[in-house]
Amino acid sequence: MKDKYTAQSIQVFEGLDHVRKRPDMYIGDTGEKGLHHLIWEIVDNSIDEVSNGFGDTITVILNQGGSICVRDNGRGIPIDIHPDKKVPAARLVFETLGAGGKFDNTVYKTTGGLHGVGASVVNALSKSMDVTISKGGYKYSLSYKNGVLQGDLKKGRKTKEKGTEVTFLPDYSIFDNVSFNHNVIKERLMELAFLNKKTKIIFTDNIRGTNETFSYDGGLLSFIKYIGESKTSICKPIYFEREIEGLKLEAAIQYTDEASDVILSFVNNIATIDGGRHDEGFRQALTRSLNEVIKLQNMDKKRGKKEVSVQGSDAVEGIMAILSIRMTNPKFGGQTKTQLTNPEVKGIVMSLVYEELMNYFKDNPRAAKTVTDKVINAYTYRESLKHQKELKKKVKSLVTEGLMSSDKFADCTTKNPEEKEIFIVEGNSAGGSAKEGRDRKFQAILSLRGKPLNIEKKQLKDILNNEELGSIIQEIGGGLGKDFDINKVKSHKIVIMSDADVDGSHIQIILLTFFYRYMKPLIEAGYLYIALPPLYKVYNNKTVVYAYNDKDLKAAIKKVGKNYEIQRYKGLGEMDAEQLWETTMNPKTRTLMKVTLDNLVAIEKNIIVFMGNNTDSRKEYLLENM
Repeated sequence: MKDKYTAQSIQVFEGLDHVRKRPDMYIGDTGEKGLHHLIWEIVDNSIDEVSNGFGDTITVILNQGGSICVRDNGRGIPIDIHPDKKVPAARLVFETLGAGGKFDNTVYKTTGGLHGVGASVVNALSKSMDVTISKGGYKYSLSYKNGVLQGDLKKGRKTKEKGTEVTFLPDYSIFDNVSFNHNVIKERLMELAFLNKKTKIIFTDNIRGTNETFSYDGGLLSFIKYIGESKTSICKPIYFEREIEGLKLEAAIQYTDEASDVILSFVNNIATIDGGRHDEGFRQALTRSLNEVIKLQNMDKKRGKKEVSVQGSDAVEGIMAILSIRMTNPKFGGQTKTQLTNPEVKGIVMSLVYEELMNYFKDNPRAAKTVTDKVINAYTYRESLKHQKELKKKVKSLVTEGLMSSDKFADCTTKNPEEKEIFIVEGNSAGGSAKEGRDRKFQAILSLRGKPLNIEKKQLKDILNNEELGSIIQEIGGGLGKDFDINKVKSHKIVIMSDADVDGSHIQIILLTFFYRYMKPLIEAGYLYIALPPLYKVYNNKTVVYAYNDKDLKAAIKKVGKNYEIQRYKGLGEMDAEQLWETTMNPKTRTLMKVTLDNLVAIEKNIIVFMGNNTDSRKEYLLENM
């Protein structure tokens, strides 16, 4: 064999060609997440203008045909000639990777975009892009097709307006048969409006025919009330803003009568899913201040002979907290920006939060007593567990002792976690078809009997005593809660497979809530999936096509052609083993949706709505979204 590795083997992609060739490198993936990332790249540019005081209104329009328009009333992208490149600066923003005004703090004091790739990447992945810049009393325009400039910057009519408008149509041939999701866009725009108080964000959906405006003068205080509107508070919200050493901090805290905690953190409008130094500083300040208040209370009246010293887990029990900081030159753990790593931030945040909390508790002694009573109860319960090892023993036994009942769990041949798949199926009928139709080499089936326990307001002992959840703990193998060990998980692909109806969706939500609260590392590692079974079978004597939604149904009817019949599946149990394998379990033909933690706000809100006691909120959500 001749060596053909020569200079001719080296490919050079000019301009934005590399983005089109390797889109995953720039937007994460080519699914729904990547598609919506295009919007965020443009919106973030507008948010940077607003958050730095150069505008107050952003408009996002979802058009018929799948294009998106983002408009702001900021300063407008510079249109003057760049001193080195000798072209209008606006062209560099949309045509050149690594071009932008966010690499130092001379143009923007704080910014969420530091890589200078956003607008150019969106242009590269768009079939068309039109840019209108209102600046210096005139309108200027740029137009692109497939990332290629269609004539130079054009000077248009006079105007009193200012700002930038970008309209782009994604090249849907690059993406995996997805389209923009109204709710995904709405939730992110609401979040940005909360984080940037007094900013007006308008969302117009021309497909649905809706127009909504998001503007919250209360900032994070409005945010915390929105998230916890279905929860019962035990004291009034704690809210404060501080700025020191180039760092601006805003925080809202609310204690509820529940056990679960919700702490959301942001840096320059970016959700830091994995926390970071600001999160660490906040938690330590919270624990320190509560211990200090308890000591002061004990000086007046002893709470008992034993000294109380609460830990971090006690301090956050029942808490809802949102922490937002703005700073220059933030450093994140990787391109995904999920964890803040600036070491100096921890001490600054800890000092500010501690001072504000101590002032609040001093000025509000009744609230201080209510909160400390709650955290002391959490402390007492935790201490009692040290003397009651039954729960930990039960978790350990669940993990080490697999299910013996063949009618409940059908294992597979492989023991390699990277190859093994565990399908969690509700109902004996569906479980039977799944067991019969699966590939026994790598697919295991766990059949649940009825709906699992709603764990949102349950204690650990209730969860461990529930047979269905106990089965899940057994067969996943990583443990539970803070002791969960991702390295001991028996499978790297856990698939929730339920009916494509209301009951099936409810089961999904119950299980997702359980995994999120007690096996979060499973989601973070990308091991949790949802199977998407078809809703319809369209067939005639020659052709069979499965449709997963009403949109697919129309395409399926067209593909099958004349003399077609339609079968509507009410549940997985209606499919025989062969159909279930071909549509939902076969790796070559199935559709699996990976569960991610991209939007913690939406996750927490939906858990509260669906798992809480407020039926009115649940009805309102279902009427709006179904």
